[in-house]
Amino acid sequence: MNETIGNRIMRYRKARGLTQEALAEALGVTSQAVSKWENDLSCPDISLLPRLCQVLGVSCDTLLTGSGSQVQYIPEPQRRSLSELTLRIIVTEKDGETTRVNIPAALAVLGGNIAVNFVPKGKQDVDFGQIVSLIKEGVIGKLMDVECPDGDHVEIIVE
Repeated sequence: MNETIGNRIMRYRKARGLTQEALAEALGVTSQAVSKWENDLSCPDISLLPRLCQVLGVSCDTLLTGSGSQVQYIPEPQRRSLSELTLRIIVTEKDGETTRVNIPAALAVLGGNIAVNFVPKGKQDVDFGQIVSLIKEGVIGKLMDVECPDGDHVEIIVE
């Protein structure tokens, strides 16, 4: 089932810890308007999209299509604790074999470069110290999506 724009507005609003009333106030609309958007009874006016996306912390492409840049900066008061986040490393080799590693973000922060051993030989130039810094600063989403010259694919996601 395809996710609707109303579902995405609700999901991103809740991820930011906003009520319908708070989102409505930030946009200068009524909470009933936000409710109608989320229930797919109407859509936000196009002139509201830039501000709506800014408040929700997503790109217009992500809001409208459900794809696009999925990296978000979460302000400190709205961040989940490190114990609630997971660092995911997905390596798909050119032959189709996939290796998935899920590391609690708190462990990744404590361990620093431990995760580098899970990346295949030749792909070890990933700076996990920098990724840990991003996690600590409130950056979540797909931090890295690399198609390697040898046909392998590496993704690093914090969620």
